[in-house]
Amino acid sequence: MTNAIVLLKVRNDRINEVAESMVDLDGVSEVYSVAGQYDLVAVVRAHGDSQVASLVTEQMLKAEGIISSETLIAFRTFSRHDLDRMFSVGLD
Repeated sequence: MTNAIVLLKVRNDRINEVAESMVDLDGVSEVYSVAGQYDLVAVVRAHGDSQVASLVTEQMLKAEGIISSETLIAFRTFSRHDLDRMFSVGLD
């Protein structure tokens, strides 16, 4: 499994449409509208680097309104949420 974060700058009048089109793509697990340098952040969970490359270049970046993108490949995942869930099994 390869995880990636795709940072997108999008035309202001297309942010909602681009976000909605991203959510429907196989491999995109979440899309966040954010404040700051970027407009949208898409979380990708794919079966290897080639699926990430295909998803980003052949599908995501074809959405009308995208100005630029930056893709970050995750090496490791650190999550308090996952640790809490693992250690709370059977505890209620």
